[in-house]
Amino acid sequence: MRGALTRFRVIAYIVGVMLLLLLFLAMPLKYLADNPSVMDVIGPVHGFLYVVYLLATFDLFRRVRWSFTRLVLTALAGTIPFLSFYAERRATHDLTRG
Repeated sequence: MRGALTRFRVIAYIVGVMLLLLLFLAMPLKYLADNPSVMDVIGPVHGFLYVVYLLATFDLFRRVRWSFTRLVLTALAGTIPFLSFYAERRATHDLTRG
């Protein structure tokens, strides 16, 4: 379980940062400055990493027997700015408390 939690923590942080870069750097450059090159790089990278995030979330769900609702909410957290950071902290807190 510890390895699954570590993998989830790392990918949740990376996906969160990539989503922020996508929303606050790549999208403004594309739509306000007519420069899609950053979006062309960050968009697919975030998409790939989000799939990895989903796999890590499912792996953790399977190992710790989360409810289906928690699985869905944690999976969706990778699509809302800043929420993946909260999901990571919440999972870490819930799984490491004595």
